[in-house]
This record gives sequence, structure tokens and C-alpha cells, in this order.
Amino acid sequence: LSGDDAHDLFTRTFNPALVQKSSAVSSRQREEASKLLSDLARKHNSPRLATLAYKVKLDAFERVKKAIDDMIAQLLKEKADEIKHRDFCTGEFNTNQIQTERKEREKGDYVAKMEDLEMSIKELGHAIEGLKGEIAEMQVQMTRAGEDRE
Repeated sequence: LSGDDAHDLFTRTFNPALVQKSSAVSSRQREEASKLLSDLARKHNSPRLATLAYKVKLDAFERVKKAIDDMIAQLLKEKADEIKHRDFCTGEFNTNQIQTERKEREKGDYVAKMEDLEMSIKELGHAIEGLKGEIAEMQVQMTRAGEDRE
């Protein structure tokens, strides 16, 4: 890959959402908050607090999930574009092949016609030579006939 190609590939495949931006401290704080909410949910028998504790615990993965979903959507779009492009290329290839076969047949027809015309030219050339010989013979005969009359 050249420098530009490598850079383009890197920018297309690199997803900054997957880069860890915070340290383990926020993860520990998130874990502590989730544990506190879970304890309160058990103490007060509150399913809403339990749900909130679960959401706090899993919130760190939401960005990763979104990034993965975005990447999947992008890959599906690229796949659809590539399929469309492949279908276009296949269609163009088939069209080109049909046109090439048609032109080859036309070429064969023209070559055959050319050979026929060349053969006709030869035959007519021989006929002309024969007729020229006959004309020369007739002129000789006319000259002799003229001499005989005199």
C-alpha cells in the first residue's frame, strides 16, 4: 500500500469509539454505583432501582455496542454496493461478449464477401483478357479481309 492508500484504509477501518478513553477508576466507580443501587433495590424491594443498577453496570458497553452496530451497518452497505457493482460488471461483461461475437460474425461475413469479390475480379480479369484476345484476332481477320478485297 502506498502512503495515501494506507491512510485511507486506516481512516475507513479505525473507529475512535473503540479506543479506551477513561481509566479503570471510572470503571471501578461505575461498579461501586451499580453495587450501591443493587443493594438499595434489594433493601427496598424496588425493581426500578434494580433495572437502574443493571443499566449503570452495562452503560460502559453501550458505546461499544453502538460502534459495533455502526460498523455492521457500514459493512452491510459496502456489501450491497459491492454486489450492485459486481452485477453491473457482470452485465457489462455479458453485453461486451455478445457484441464481440456479433462483430466476429460480421467480420466473417465480410471476409467471405471479400473473397467472393476477389474471385469475381479474377474471373472477370480472365474474361477480359480472353475478350481482348478475341478482339485482336478479329482485328487481324478484318485487316486480312480488307487486304483480300483489295
